[in-house]
Amino acid sequence: MASLEKAFNIADMQALASRALPFPIREYLEGGADDEWTLARNRAAFGEWALAQRTLVDVSTIDPGTQMLGFRSAMPVMLSPTGMSQLFHAAGEPAVARAAAAAGVPYGLSTMATTSIEAIAATGAQRYFQLYLFRDRGLTKALLERAAANGYGALCLTVDTAMAGNRERDLRSGMIMPPRFTLGSLMSFAAHPRWSLGALKNRSFQLANVVDHVGDIGNAGTSVIDYVNAQFDRSATWKDVEWLRAQWAGKLVIKGAILPADCANAVACGVDAVMVSNHGGRQLDTAGAPLDYLPAIRDRIGNGAELIVDGGIRRGTDVLKAIALGADGCSIGRPYLYGLAAGGEAGVARILSIFRAEIERDMGLMGRTRIADITADDVDHLSTFRSKPEKPAPRRVSKRDAANS
Repeated sequence: MASLEKAFNIADMQALASRALPFPIREYLEGGADDEWTLARNRAAFGEWALAQRTLVDVSTIDPGTQMLGFRSAMPVMLSPTGMSQLFHAAGEPAVARAAAAAGVPYGLSTMATTSIEAIAATGAQRYFQLYLFRDRGLTKALLERAAANGYGALCLTVDTAMAGNRERDLRSGMIMPPRFTLGSLMSFAAHPRWSLGALKNRSFQLANVVDHVGDIGNAGTSVIDYVNAQFDRSATWKDVEWLRAQWAGKLVIKGAILPADCANAVACGVDAVMVSNHGGRQLDTAGAPLDYLPAIRDRIGNGAELIVDGGIRRGTDVLKAIALGADGCSIGRPYLYGLAAGGEAGVARILSIFRAEIERDMGLMGRTRIADITADDVDHLSTFRSKPEKPAPRRVSKRDAANS
């Protein structure tokens, strides 16, 4: 697609996605909780750090590859689990998984996906499965058993959704299930015939991994928020993480811990990695950004677990800043959904190629050739440059200058 080739960065792809999606779907993708302070903070946090620019270093060979969650990844980027991907393009999760496989990066499948665990396994992507703790532990156990049977290399437990965040954009647009669209929303669907035709042809839209257990919520007259509040276990504690650790033999990841103390608790429960995340700013508004807490988390847990930054990643420089501050890698959600909305599998592939090119170029300009060589010496907080300069020493006046004054 010619338009995809003219997308030179994530913001360009975001603009293409905005034009491709009806208003309610676009608002669902872009929205956060309450006043969206945390949503904005996720991006702003990266702007407070500067990368070190080293010169006269041999950067003729650059390798951005790394290890994350037991996967060999072509770059320190993985794809976050995102629910209901068919909302953004009829090709849905399989298109994302194929693009991830071609780019050599891991893909996370959500419990709330519109494609089954088994179907994504057939794509051959390096994959992990995202899980919630349901009140029905039988359902939780059934899902993790299916993930294990289908070769998912890691299990990612989301822990920041004891209840759904207040997403006011969706309430205004009617983007709930079943929908309650306004006249303006319905006109927006009519103005986007390509998306609407794709949706009409796609009659398989459902929460594919839970529908056999809880029914089709779209036909049950229940909203997604009602479903979350009814099915997700508000009584879950760290004891439940210990239970899950005992059930799952592979890599275990906690997603949604952001405080250093919570990350330390996760390590004590035997997790292999923490995805430092505030759910893309969609849960507790005014919570800090993952990058705000990252150095303190690394100091607290040492090398006890891998750290993956999830939230606000839009540039290769963002990834490298996170690495320098203690992360082992980064996870992206909205960026690849922009690609999916704009051009299906080709759009996701374009997003990943942009990240790869930016990371390699930025590493070269930093004078770094391997991810393992990036350290805290490669970043400075902007407060370093804004500190009040010392008072200059008084100028020494020579005898000649004194005579001529």
